[in-house]
Amino acid sequence: MTDQQERQPTNNETQTQQRQEWQEWDEDISEVVRTVGKLVRVWRERAGLTQAELGARIGYGAEQVSSVERARRIPKPEFLTSADEALDACGTLAALVEDVARARYPRKVRDLARLEADAVEMGAYADTVIHGLLQTEDYARALFQMHRPTLSEDTVERSVAARMARQEILHRHPAPFLSFVLEEVTLRRPIGGKMVLRGQLERLLEIGKLRHVEIQVMPMERTSHAALGGSILLLESECGDMITYVEVQHFSRVVTERKDVRVLHSRLGSLRAQALPPPESLEYIEQLQGET
Repeated sequence: MTDQQERQPTNNETQTQQRQEWQEWDEDISEVVRTVGKLVRVWRERAGLTQAELGARIGYGAEQVSSVERARRIPKPEFLTSADEALDACGTLAALVEDVARARYPRKVRDLARLEADAVEMGAYADTVIHGLLQTEDYARALFQMHRPTLSEDTVERSVAARMARQEILHRHPAPFLSFVLEEVTLRRPIGGKMVLRGQLERLLEIGKLRHVEIQVMPMERTSHAALGGSILLLESECGDMITYVEVQHFSRVVTERKDVRVLHSRLGSLRAQALPPPESLEYIEQLQGET
């Protein structure tokens, strides 16, 4: 190997990196949740309420309040907003909603979520599984449960919550234009079992009817394919800047070089021309759902 050649990480090194990233995410969440728990306890005691009394006022049990204060449970937005009002916390607790939401994302997902939040147009090609923005909870959970090295149940649930939170882009106003090209094989592979797949196909049909969303299917029978090199994600900002997000196995990076972005943009355009048009794609998905 020459000095100019980049050494590829070994399997053990890759697994070590994965464990470190998940551990860092756990630490990020733990720090935020501990701070939130302390503040809830301080404001509750200042108001002279017991955990049961606070729970009764905001619609939660005493054990749930205790779990939040002891950092054993990540509080939902409605918990913090209701507690803020019940404790006259002057917006202190409600202001923590965004901090808790950000902590739910792993670091690389936070970067992707920020890119998606700024996008006015997005084009995506998913080659191995249904695209994350289109996944149901059950489908996403099944994927994270198959992760190797295996993830703890808490990490799986936080990962699912983070992925579901990203889907807010589907209902954002003003709505960005979103287009997806999915491989037929991903619509047939029963990730999580047949019932999970059936629910996933139903979800695709629902999203595909949104006016700002287009879903296309790339049939297996096509003899020409413009993007066999892997998945593609293109994002265009309001000012016209276009970037690409590339992910292979556990490695991901943002590509901004104009020539590289132009190549991937061209490939995605060719792939859209090769795939079934959106109306035919939805009909095909409905047909597959009936067969499942």
